[in-house]
Amino acid sequence: MAKRRRKKMRKKRAQGNIFVWLLVIVIIFLGVYVGHHFYRIWNQQRIEQAALKRDREAKELFIKQVAPEAQAMQNTYHVYASITIAQAILESNWGTSKLSTEYHNLFGIKGTGANSKVMTTKEYVGGKWIVIKDRFRVYNSWNDSIKDHTRLMLQGTDMNRQNYDRVVKADNYEEAAKGLQQSGYATDPNYARKLISVIQTYKLYNYDK
Repeated sequence: MAKRRRKKMRKKRAQGNIFVWLLVIVIIFLGVYVGHHFYRIWNQQRIEQAALKRDREAKELFIKQVAPEAQAMQNTYHVYASITIAQAILESNWGTSKLSTEYHNLFGIKGTGANSKVMTTKEYVGGKWIVIKDRFRVYNSWNDSIKDHTRLMLQGTDMNRQNYDRVVKADNYEEAAKGLQQSGYATDPNYARKLISVIQTYKLYNYDK
């Protein structure tokens, strides 16, 4: 009888040990799973934060690159630097468009003849966006593009030399932005609102001082 009891006790202990080991394995598995899950979340957040930082730094660098010439044009010709910078941002997508990287055209200014390139662009026509091809001016540098943008504001178009007078004579950047839209600089019906939003978001009005 005693021998049989000892055998049963050893069997129970063995079963108990198996249960403990199974429990340990389950706990380890859950720990690894939960740890991996939280690591993926942390790593994804780290990647997103790094991407946001790179994007912020790239935008800050672009503004610093175009601001000095924009301010120089404002000081001489009263075209708000904030407007020039905001237009450069919108028209060139922060200096990343093909037109701005390869041909230094920051403002989507149209051109003719040998000193221009045919590019695709979007225009808002008849209540919808369409893709067309047109010729755009080519410049040697972004500064040249900014100078020509100021020249356009001052001299207008071949059809109307006073076309952008409302921009040059504006009392603030909001008036200038609305003047650009009223003068038909872009076909986007929300062009002025977008310019004002960019100026306020990135505090570009500080460059007008």
